[in-house]
Amino acid sequence: MIILKEYLKFNYMETQVNVDLTSFRMEARKWLEDNCPLSMREKLTDPKQLFWGGRKGEFYNKDQKDWFERMLKKKWIVPYWETKYGGGGLTPTQNNILNQEMTRLGCRKPHINFGITMLGPAMLKFASEEQKLHYLPQITKGKIRWVQGYSEPNAGSDLANLQTKAEDKGDHFLVTGSKVWTSFGDKGDWIFCLVRTDFSSKHNGVSFLLIDMASEGVSTRPIKLISGNSPFTETFFDSVKVPKENLVGTLNEGWTIAKYLLTHERQMIGGIGDTDKKEYLRDEAIKVLGKNNDILSDTILRAKIAELEMNQEIFDLTIQRTMDEHKAGNNSGAASSFFKYYGTELSIQSEELRLSVNGFNASEWTSEESNNGAQARHFCRTKGYSIEGGTHEVQLNIIAKRILGLPSK
Repeated sequence: MIILKEYLKFNYMETQVNVDLTSFRMEARKWLEDNCPLSMREKLTDPKQLFWGGRKGEFYNKDQKDWFERMLKKKWIVPYWETKYGGGGLTPTQNNILNQEMTRLGCRKPHINFGITMLGPAMLKFASEEQKLHYLPQITKGKIRWVQGYSEPNAGSDLANLQTKAEDKGDHFLVTGSKVWTSFGDKGDWIFCLVRTDFSSKHNGVSFLLIDMASEGVSTRPIKLISGNSPFTETFFDSVKVPKENLVGTLNEGWTIAKYLLTHERQMIGGIGDTDKKEYLRDEAIKVLGKNNDILSDTILRAKIAELEMNQEIFDLTIQRTMDEHKAGNNSGAASSFFKYYGTELSIQSEELRLSVNGFNASEWTSEESNNGAQARHFCRTKGYSIEGGTHEVQLNIIAKRILGLPSK
């Protein structure tokens, strides 16, 4: 009898949870349908259509401004952060439901910021409460555009070899050195930066600093790419004063933070958390090449596209499972290297197939018909994904050692 009562109690509670989640889904769906402008459900055609925020941030149009302000008021810019940090306080399951509903409508993310995808998770784990309350709400409000200061001319894959130094000057650090491959360094307001505070130890002499890019002595220089665009810069620190309170975590223990943050960067590059409505390559191929018996006429391309889209679907489901585990408190750790490697490979394969579908017109660089080589330039850009956030070779080494358990020699 007691067992029956406990079973009925558990069954009631489980049913109630399901009812509550169904109600949340219906409420989220209706709110999104009522509040997400139609233009914010369309495919991105220009990087300017993304809102990065910050001191120099500008809205692309009124719809983008309305969408951001509505999501901000709803506290859904970062819905899974605690409300005291500017988030919506959603549970992992509620957050998944919200992402599903945004994907269903094709809602664009209202705000893009490395503060959300990389710095935020590290701050939540390692920063003081005072630092969290100061910086995190500014991220959700779009007040600060964050950039990353990790790689250096002689410290890329071997990141712990970094030489940018921060000297202790009593009430502040004096930072001298340079970073390279800083994404949007010329547009950033603040930079989260790895610096060396002890030269006697390679890994245990690294600290994690937050630096205002408007500080005297900070400058940037663009790095030109083969695609013709330059999202990357070199960043220079010439005796930059940084207050001691900008140190995150413990002095000389920034390497732990760096590794944790890298897992989130790799997940971001791998495509975790995207909510844009899927646009299948098969539809583009049918439009360009036509159909035969209601299927794509080119049999070889048809097989390649089918394999790609099956792998993409499997990858998306694996990402979702890992996100659930992460939000439940399980660190994805080395799995982020798998996501970064495989997500990048899928992106490259997709663009290679897209070039095959569209032929010569997609391969040239200058005509109006090709939008000044937009597709070819994007293809070239995807090659960079195999380098940033750790090269393919580095990711494969991590996968071999920490996931497959293979010996070093």
